[in-house]
Amino acid sequence: MTARDRVLDAYESLLIEVGPAAATLDAVSSSAGVSKGGLLYHFPSKEALVTGLLERLRRRGLEDAARMREAEDGAVATWLRGSAPPLESTSGLSRTYVAALRIAGGDEASELARAVFAEIDEGWFAALRDELGDPARARLVQLVGDGLYLAAVTGAEDAGPVPVDDLLAALAPVLGRSTPSSPDVSDRD
Repeated sequence: MTARDRVLDAYESLLIEVGPAAATLDAVSSSAGVSKGGLLYHFPSKEALVTGLLERLRRRGLEDAARMREAEDGAVATWLRGSAPPLESTSGLSRTYVAALRIAGGDEASELARAVFAEIDEGWFAALRDELGDPARARLVQLVGDGLYLAAVTGAEDAGPVPVDDLLAALAPVLGRSTPSSPDVSDRD
């Protein structure tokens, strides 16, 4: 792992665990195990660190959308399965997403963060729309996944989670599918 990645990992952890105010450059360098000079070599300012985190989020989000398109069981099943991971056991995209949410309300970061969230959201939506052939059904699946993700992040899934296979079965008639996990060929262009 590169020093740059260690710094971004440390910044993510601090944002999630203690919040933006406590995620100072000194705290990040200490947590990453690099000198402050080493941190400043990669990220010359706090704004550069924020931009680095959002660039990481963009890259990971777009890679995720590409994986959805290539998944054997399809974008819909991949989206729903990936929407409900337990936060404490996840890394990568989910962690970066949560960390970016913590800085999205900040003055200088909010506009850029919203743009990155919108870009990766469009990538996910496009993968779903392309599989389903219908923007309304794609949006429905995206909202179900967003709800699963919110439940996982807030701990609300403890109130009675529904297995993803059951969700796919329930959505199959709405999505025009003959089986929950495979697209109906007649429904695609």
